Amino acid sequence: MRIVMMGTGIFSEPTFESLLLNKKQVVALFTQPDRAIGEEKASTRQIGKGMKNIALQHHIPVFQPFKINSDEGLTILRDLRPDLFVVAAYGQILSPEVLAIPTLGGINVHASLLPKYRGAAPVQWTIANCEKETGVSIIQMTPTLDGGHILATVTTPVSPEETAGELEARLSTMGATIALEVIAKMEAGPIQGLPQDISLATKAPKLRKEHGNINWERNALEISAHIRAMQPWPTAFTLWKRNGQPPLRIMIFKAVPSFESTTTLPPGTILEPAKDLNIMQVAAGNGTILNVLEVQPAGKRKMAAAEFLRGRHWFSGDSFARA
Repeated sequence: MRIVMMGTGIFSEPTFESLLLNKKQVVALFTQPDRAIGEEKASTRQIGKGMKNIALQHHIPVFQPFKINSDEGLTILRDLRPDLFVVAAYGQILSPEVLAIPTLGGINVHASLLPKYRGAAPVQWTIANCEKETGVSIIQMTPTLDGGHILATVTTPVSPEETAGELEARLSTMGATIALEVIAKMEAGPIQGLPQDISLATKAPKLRKEHGNINWERNALEISAHIRAMQPWPTAFTLWKRNGQPPLRIMIFKAVPSFESTTTLPPGTILEPAKDLNIMQVAAGNGTILNVLEVQPAGKRKMAAAEFLRGRHWFSGDSFARA
């Protein structure tokens, strides 16, 4: 079986390496142009071994078209005579003309339990929406975005401390395992997938920088989930409104809900620091309180909230607000 691998970023690396380790006939790698590495186009800004580096180490031809659906992309793919596309977070939508090239079509390794969270950032929206369970779906590719028949799934709990980057890394290895199982079944003969229930479909659009903006009207549990979902990119942020001084933009890297107390103060109000200054407490929606543990003020390094509090003259009534 002649396989063309398509993927960009660390989520795709375990699947690619598993294909190579298991002696599958990978005839080429298609990955995003080098300019996309570390840019806003990626669902996260995690950098692993690099798909291109893995391919070159194994003497696999690498193609990086800006538009895979162009005449140039179609010509290259046809010349490769693939039986199967294996796609994992490639970053480009394949046209019907491209999907018609391989004799067995294409399979996609998708980091959610489809039909929930179709789109570019399923892991981030899974965490942001406080889901307790997620997984990986292997689907037969169709022109509809993430809408093909489901060939296999694997599920896993979402840890309440897990960031999007950490969960994505876990899901990537799970996806590699079931992708190989599906390919083995395809090598043995035709397989039948299950259609998705379109009524249950939800969207997971690509993240933008403004998605990191914290809404303090939400409750503390939702805000802490939002902060984890924005790691490692674009990172959650807020404005510190200071008495008599210009607002200061602050990124928040780590925070957990307080289950021990409530408040009647308006959301975003920074509570008077405790004497030990171990945490920063902020009023959130519905009277809940968020314990902020790690921050980075604009122009400064990342630091523990305790260190931040010790280094600032704090005024009663200071608050955080949407930027």
